[in-house]
Parts: sequence; C-alpha cells; structure tokens
Amino acid sequence: MDMKKIVKAWTVVMFLAYASWLTTAQDMDYSGLSSAKYPKEGIEIRPGVWAKRRKIKRPQLFKTNSPADFMSTANNKDSRFLSVLTVVQFDNNLCMSASGENGTCTTAAECSSRGGVASGNCAKDFGVCCLFMASCGMTTSQNCTYFVNPNYPQGYDGTGSCQLTIQKAHPDVCQYRLDFDEFKLAGPETVNNVCNNDQFIVSGGSPIPGICGTNKGNHMYVDAGVGTTNPVTLTVVTSGPSMSRNWKIKVCQIPCSSNYRAEEGCLQYFTGVSGQIKSFNYEPVTGLQLSNQDYSACVRMERNFCGIQYTACMDAANNRSKAFTMSGNTQGTNVATSAVGSSGPNACNSDWVIIPCASNVGRLPTATPTCVDRICGGTFNSEVSTTDTTVYSTVKPFRIVVHTDNVEAPNDVGNRGFCLNYVQQPCTNKLQ
Repeated sequence: MDMKKIVKAWTVVMFLAYASWLTTAQDMDYSGLSSAKYPKEGIEIRPGVWAKRRKIKRPQLFKTNSPADFMSTANNKDSRFLSVLTVVQFDNNLCMSASGENGTCTTAAECSSRGGVASGNCAKDFGVCCLFMASCGMTTSQNCTYFVNPNYPQGYDGTGSCQLTIQKAHPDVCQYRLDFDEFKLAGPETVNNVCNNDQFIVSGGSPIPGICGTNKGNHMYVDAGVGTTNPVTLTVVTSGPSMSRNWKIKVCQIPCSSNYRAEEGCLQYFTGVSGQIKSFNYEPVTGLQLSNQDYSACVRMERNFCGIQYTACMDAANNRSKAFTMSGNTQGTNVATSAVGSSGPNACNSDWVIIPCASNVGRLPTATPTCVDRICGGTFNSEVSTTDTTVYSTVKPFRIVVHTDNVEAPNDVGNRGFCLNYVQQPCTNKLQ
C-alpha cells in the first residue's frame, strides 16, 4: 500500500474515533460529594466518594439547517468539532490524456458512469482525463467525443453505413467542430471527381457538401440549431473497392457565447495571424479536386489587423506547382494560366474561389482601383498569368468562397484543388 492510501486510511480512522468520543465523552466534577446526596446523579469513584455527572454541550456533527448554522456550530467556543475531511471540487475542463487526445477532466467514478475511459490524471491528480470514443450506431452528448471506425486503430475494409448521432450537452451549444485527426476513405472517381464510392455525410445541421478521399488535418463547423431536440448525424458510407480505411473525428461542442464560435455561414474557421487553408482531398501528387463543393472558409480578423494576403503553398513534389489547380488541363507538365472574373474570354465559369476584391501585392496603383473576385485556372494570380504571386484583400470579414460543379472532363483534367497560406496585415501597413 502506498503512502497516500495509508494517510487517507489513518485520517478516516481518526475521524471516526473522534466522532465516537464526542458522542460518549463526559466531564466529571471531582468535588467529593457524599453518596447520600448524589446517589443517582453521579458515579462512585471510591467508597463513599461520588463524582457529579455533567453532560457536555455537544455540537451537531452532520445535522444542520443551513450552511450558516453549520459555521455557527463549528465556531462555537464550546464546540469540539474538528474538520478532518476536505471535499475537493474541480471543473470538467478539457485535458490532455496520456495518449495525446483531448479528454474531459472528471472523477474516476464519473468517467466510468459516463462510459468513458480514464487516460492519465488531471486537477493535480484529484481527477482523471476521461476519453470518450464512439463508433457505428452510437449516440453521444459528451464534449470532444472521438468518432472512430470499427476496430480502431486497425483499418476497416468493410462496406455499409456507419453513423454517429450527436446531441447537445447543454442548450447553450450552437455549433459542433469536427476535426479530422485521421481521415482516409476511397477517393472520387477520376472522370468528374464525384464521390460515388466512399463518402462522409453530415445531416441535421446546415447544408454541408459530402467529401471523400484523404482529409487528415482538415476540419468543419456544423450548425447545431436551436433547442436541444436537433440531433446531428455523421455518416461514413463505404462501398468502394477493397482498401484499408480509417477515420478518427473529434467532435467538440461550441457554446453560443464562445469567442471561437465560427462566423455565420462558415464551414471552416481559422484563427490566428497566419495559417493554411486547403480544399478537401487536396494532395499534390494523388489528390483530386472534389466536385459539387459550395462552402466558405473564413479567417477571424485579429485585433489591429485590417487586411489579408494569400500565397500558394510550396509544392516540392511536382516540377510545376499544383498548389492551386482549380480548372483547365493541369495534367503532367502542362502550364495552365490563371483565369479571373465572371465574364470575358478568361472567366471562371465552372470551378473557382472567390476572394473579395482581390489584387496582386506590389501592383502599381491606378486612378481607378481594380480588383477581381473569382480566381481559377492553374496559377494563383488575380491577373491572367502563368506565374503564382501573392494576392491581398481588405474586404471584411476575411473569407474565401469555394465552388466546384459536377463536371470535369473533358476540359478540366488533373486538378488537385488548392493549398493557400494566409498572413493577416496590420492596419499600419500600406497594402497597395
């Protein structure tokens, strides 16, 4: 038995002994009283000498009408009550488990009763970091539950539909954030890039496009609706060719008053002065841009920042960068120019991103400022060009709108989607 357990056991024994003494102890007045006078009120301590029995005014140990009564009793000068037990309370905050996942700090008993698994300690070792894992056919209202494939962490090569139903832990929850810690499904078919085989579907909240392929590290925000009777269902459909699939999706509940709640209409929400935004299933070598996508990726405007710049990510895997390939034939080493706007010979009419009033950094100012909204093609540039460049915008809120239709062939071939790095610009910078 370790020292902590010995100390706890000794404390309990001493408390019980003390409580027993309080209920039986008596003070004796040894005043040499005669047996004739006090034969029934005292006890004989030696022949002919009696001691008077005097009752102690004892405190009520556990029966009080209110906290104020308890404190009054405990502080009474005649009270011999001594508090030897301390109740430790702590909040159910997020914690880091021994295995590296996010959990909830609870007592060991509470973790077990809620169906969780203890993994490491928290709250100065008074609590355990409780992990909640859920798989097919389950319902959860636990914050930061992990939705995993059957037999996780082993791969899954079955076919069918795997669903998780999410319910609010509290009426004040407005959103769910889904983090794809692991996400590998069959990719889209290779003609029009439609997710015909495997697919991840979110239903019950705001409209969200279905996705497939590889999406580790990406995320989504889902509208939770009002009230407590609006469950959201996550569904993984697997019907493609035999392969090892895996998914581990962290589902966290976002309070309505939280400062990390996503802005209205944002499927993705990024915070911080700098970061990276990737389209779903982006991968520079084998990824394919998904069809039927319509959503907004938003960036929270940080304090004292008034503009934002976007640059295509580095692509060391290809001789010709495919970090931004939205439309046109970008197969192999073909050079696809950028296209801009919604009209004209180089317009974006099928697949594009919208960066409100986008313009190239370093562009010479003109009498009439010019900017574009839609950018597509195989080069990231707000002008028709074959050279990637940095694009900026000062329109608030900061957001990118993504649109792809359901047709790729024969004009759009080999497009990977996009990967963009963003950096917010201080209000003191002259962005033009």
